[in-house]
Amino acid sequence: MAFGRLERAALPQPMSDINMTPLIDVMLVLLVIFMITAPLMTSALRLDLPRAEGAAPGDAPAFISVALTPDGRLHLGDEALVDTDFDTRIAEAARRQPGLEVQLRADRSVPYGEVAALIGRLQAAGLNRIAFVAQPGEAAASR
Repeated sequence: MAFGRLERAALPQPMSDINMTPLIDVMLVLLVIFMITAPLMTSALRLDLPRAEGAAPGDAPAFISVALTPDGRLHLGDEALVDTDFDTRIAEAARRQPGLEVQLRADRSVPYGEVAALIGRLQAAGLNRIAFVAQPGEAAASR
């Protein structure tokens, strides 16, 4: 003698879909980390700049950055260029913007003759506004 119903209600089926919320959270965290660290990696060129008391950043409206490494390689921005490519790129920049300022960064160990030759190449291309970038001196850093 059975008291009650013989048929049983079906149990709920297990969920077979992947929960995407944790994956999206992880991806958003990684995106934020890359967004914060990407601008910090733009200046990856390491130079031992000379120190000067009057070394303060200028307010140049338009400039290009030229760097000369200890091994004599030229960089336009952060891009290393060979001599012929460098000359054509600076000539093109001078043609597009005649009043363009060049911010020259040369390593402390680079001979003065190489820096002077680079200045001559820049002036021959038509870039006459040349600024030397240096690290602040001890007295300027303490202010």
